[in-house]
Amino acid sequence: MVKRFEDLTFTDDFMFCKVMQEPYLCKRLIEMILFDSIGKISYISLQHNIKTYEQAKSIRLDVLVQTENGKFYDVEMQVSNERNIPKRMRFYQAAIDISFLDKGNSYTNLNDTFIIFICMFDTVGKNMPIYTFENICIEDKNTTLQDGTQKVIINAEAFKNIKNDDLKEFLEYLKTGKAKTEFTRRLEKMIQAIKNNEQARQEYRLMSTFEMDARDRGAHDKALETAKLMKMEKCDNNFIMRMTGLSETEIEKL
Repeated sequence: MVKRFEDLTFTDDFMFCKVMQEPYLCKRLIEMILFDSIGKISYISLQHNIKTYEQAKSIRLDVLVQTENGKFYDVEMQVSNERNIPKRMRFYQAAIDISFLDKGNSYTNLNDTFIIFICMFDTVGKNMPIYTFENICIEDKNTTLQDGTQKVIINAEAFKNIKNDDLKEFLEYLKTGKAKTEFTRRLEKMIQAIKNNEQARQEYRLMSTFEMDARDRGAHDKALETAKLMKMEKCDNNFIMRMTGLSETEIEKL
């Protein structure tokens, strides 16, 4: 069921992207997670689509940020655990590299990239609030590959285990909805402003309708494919109708 516009929170995809389009909030959040200054933001791209070639799987990044020094920051909000985040981060990294390195350019021109997943669950399973990954030499743990990439996974469930007060309060805000700091109160103020914006409401309605239609088409296509396989196995049409929900006319056309 589609969530009501009035009930959206920062962890919902639509609201997350809307809030993150505000440069100050976006910059502050990234710096809070990385414990480092990122410099001035050049641009923010929301729901950024990348498709490297015709047969390749396309991806849609929640928030892609580039700073004046050329570095990229992909920030993703993840509410449900689909148990694929490590491989998704690998694919996202590759897609960004291929998308932004023009033909003929040297590999040294690849931008530094940071892939950040803010998760409402512990995808690694070590009960740590932050997991930071870089390519490290197995034979010498003090040696990194220095390929300009870093992957960060945030585990909001472990907000009590972090010493940094600002990040702790932010993660607690994600879990409880209670805004106790200047930053989280600004997030809430932005969310309320968006909810009072009629254009944003219409955008959400249209997006929800489009996504529901896409899911319905996907489910129907899957039902047709299942029915084809059942027909090949000589299943009775009435049985296929019960199993797939397709009409007799649709099944007879297969």
